[in-house]
Parts: sequence; structure tokens; C-alpha cells
Amino acid sequence: MASFVNNATSCECPSPRALGYSLPPEWSQQQSVMLSCPINPATWPNTRPALERAYAAFAAAITRFEDLRLNCVAAAQEHYRSLLADAGADLSRVRFHDLPTNDAWCRDHGPIILRHADGQRRAVLDFDYNAWGGKFPPWDLDDAVPRAIAAMDVLPCFHAPLFCEGGALEVNGRGTLLTTASVVLNPNRNPGMSKARAEQLLMDALGCEQVLWLPSGLAGDDTDGHIDTITRFVAHDVVLTAYDDDPLSPNHDVLKRNDALLRAMRLHDGTPLEVIRLPMPEPIRPQNWREEILPATYANFLVINNAVIVPTYRQDRRDEQALAIIAQAFPTREIVPSDCYDIVIEGGALHCLSQQMF
Repeated sequence: MASFVNNATSCECPSPRALGYSLPPEWSQQQSVMLSCPINPATWPNTRPALERAYAAFAAAITRFEDLRLNCVAAAQEHYRSLLADAGADLSRVRFHDLPTNDAWCRDHGPIILRHADGQRRAVLDFDYNAWGGKFPPWDLDDAVPRAIAAMDVLPCFHAPLFCEGGALEVNGRGTLLTTASVVLNPNRNPGMSKARAEQLLMDALGCEQVLWLPSGLAGDDTDGHIDTITRFVAHDVVLTAYDDDPLSPNHDVLKRNDALLRAMRLHDGTPLEVIRLPMPEPIRPQNWREEILPATYANFLVINNAVIVPTYRQDRRDEQALAIIAQAFPTREIVPSDCYDIVIEGGALHCLSQQMF
């Protein structure tokens, strides 16, 4: 049976949980946010100028609150530095890494930072990565990012014998992980793996005591249903969950079922979850694209130091409704809207693009 490996020594080692490490909840204090610049010309092929402006605006918003690290090959750094400057970024808070990537979705290929119970030590968790079940080759450069960052930051790096992505993981900081079976148990990632084995690996990797499962996620989601597009912890016993009142929506039945399942869930100490519904945007249906509907969702917000950056979709009434609900969930943080209409065409939004560095 495969076990955890210390990437620095290539030797088997105890799990992060056994060594006292765990994944902090996203509202914990962060050192920085990491992004991978969208340098692959095959992505956003028809809307790249608009995408780059929206991306730079998002990056600039992060620099209002904390440091930003950008994975970007040297040849493209001046271009992105100019974009950030035009967007009003605080360039003194920006650090570029000459690190090549295949795609921009840093949530899924970036380093997952674990913290030790002593409050001081940190480590990198490195899952196997195959671009959401082999959908978008090549992915070799993305798969190498966690190890490269661990070496750069001189951190221990634990390889977990599981195909998984950061967008599939939602923790409450009190021992609970929320994820989806349609991702972790999908044969395109972990063929033949039992639910019990997957739970053990996830708990050992992330320092958790229980795994709560939802069956699946949004229509049109290339990831097969990442949790970060549907349900997010906003406190240890409170979740915001995407909900669609329209019975004709392709997401209505799935989200209604998820809502009912969440209300029946209990944390490992027996505490029930408080479930707050978060409306969905009106369906966005692109023409001549690989998906009939885009996985646009307000649940893909990014929690950073003193702020929450929230995706919006040029739907004033629904955008404002979602912003108000998220503001109630995070009363001590500034709520910053960020236009994702030109970003979501490639299947993700703010949380998908980013990775917190604790």
C-alpha cells in the first residue's frame, strides 16, 4: 500500500498528521497569495486582452492587503508587471518567480501549505496531479510546482499518494474536511480506490479527523465538481452553499440535494452545520465553446488578510445579493468585488486562480 514520501529524500515517512501538521482554514493569517500567470496562448484564445485586464485587477486587489507571489517565466514578467502597474497594484508587494506552468489554475497545482501545531513550522503538501483527470495535457510543469516552491522556500515537502487538487479541499480548522465524491473517487483520478482508503489518505495528508462528502458539483465544471465552486466554510460550523431556486436551471437538482445533505451533516463532535444559501448567477451560456454552460458561482471567493475578494458576473441584482450575504458571513473583512465575466470562460474564477501561503 502506497504511503507518504518526503520529496527531499525520496524516502517513506510518517504522514503530515502523524507529525503534527494540518491545513489551516482560509481565514487564518496568511504570508502571501500565489498566482500562476496565464501565459499559455491556448487558454482564453478569443478574449485574452480582456482576460489579462481582469486578471491584473484581481492581482492588484490582493496587493492592497498582502504580498503576492507570481509564477511567471522570465520572458513574460515585464508584460505582467506592466499590466499590474496599469491596474494600480502595489508593486512593492509583488514577487515574481521564473517558474513555468502549463495553466493558470494555481489552486489546483500550487503548493498546499501545512502548518505545524507548534505554530511555527510549515510544510508543503504535494498531491499527484493530472489536470482534472487527464482532460488538458500536458500538465508536467504544473505537477512540478509544489516541489519547486518547497525547494525555493526551504520547506519539507510531503508527497501524498492520491490524485487530487486544492479546489477539492475545504477545511474548517477544527478537524473537518468537506469534499466531493465526483472528484476524489472519480476513476479518472483514483481508479479502484475505496472511499475508506481515500478518507484515510485525506485525513492523514491534511491533519483532519473526518471527511464529509457531497456527491457532485456544478454543470459545465471541467474539474468534475470541485467543492470550492459550491460550498465553503466561513466558520468552523458554518457553510455558505450555492443554491438555485430556478427548477429549470441545470444546477437546481444537484444544489437542492447538496443543501439537504449539508443540513443533515454533523461535525466530529456532533455539532450540526449551519447552512446559509448563496444564490447562483443567471446561467452564462457561451457560444461555440466546449461547454454549454459555464460554472459561474459566487462561492469561488478568495479569503485573504482583512478582506474577501468575490467574483461578480455583470448581473447587478444577483451580484449585489451575493456580496451582501458574503459580507454578513465575514463582518470584520472588507468585501471586494472582482469582475470575472471574462475569466470564467475557461471554467474558473478567483479561488481557482489563487493559493494562500500560510
